Amino acid sequence: PILYSYFRSSCSWRVRIALALKGISYDLVPVNLIKDGGQQFSAEFKALNPMQQVPALKIDGITLSQSLAIINYLEETHPNPRLLPQDPKKRAQVRMIADHIASGIQPLQNLSVLKQMGEKKMEWAQNCIMSGFQALEQILQHTAGHYCVGDEVSMADLCLVPQVANAERFKVDMGPYPTITRINKALLELEAFKISHPSRQPDTPAELRA
Repeated sequence: PILYSYFRSSCSWRVRIALALKGISYDLVPVNLIKDGGQQFSAEFKALNPMQQVPALKIDGITLSQSLAIINYLEETHPNPRLLPQDPKKRAQVRMIADHIASGIQPLQNLSVLKQMGEKKMEWAQNCIMSGFQALEQILQHTAGHYCVGDEVSMADLCLVPQVANAERFKVDMGPYPTITRINKALLELEAFKISHPSRQPDTPAELRA
C-alpha cells in the first residue's frame, strides 16, 4: 500500500491510525498542502485524487480517497482488530460520531475554507469547533465508556483524536468538554495513536518533531 499524506492533515491521521492498529505496513508519500502553492493541486496528484485532497491510498490495485471510505475498506479486508462494533446500535453510534466530526466539524475548519476567511480564520475555526464539540460532548456522555463508544477503540476514536489536535492548534478552550478531553488522553497513550501522530511523520518539520 502507498499512503499519500500530509503530517498535519487530520483526515490523513485517521487513516494512519487505522493502518497502525491493523498492522498494515505501507509506504508514505508526503503531499505538502502549503509548499509550491499546494502540492495537492499538481496535475500528477489530481490524476490520483480529483478532489485534490489527502489522504489517498493505493491498495489492492485500487486508489481510494476520503478517510472514512478508506477506513471502511480496511475494516472489511482486515477485520482484526475491529473498528466497528458487532452490536448494530453501537455500530450506528460509532458511525454517527465519526460523521459528526468528519462531516460536521472538520470540513468547516480545513485549509481550503480558512483561506477564504482571511483575517477571521482563527475566530471562524474556533466557532466551528466549539459548536461541534458542544454537541459531541453531550453525545459522548451517553455513549462513552473508556473510549467514544464503550470500551473498544472504534472508527469514532480515529476521528476524535485528530479533531482535538485541531482544536488545540486553534487555541480552543477544552475546559467545557471533559468527556472529550478524558477520552482523547486515554487514546493518546495507545501505541497506534503515538506512531501515527503528526509530530512523528517523515514530512514533519524539524521544529515540530516529537
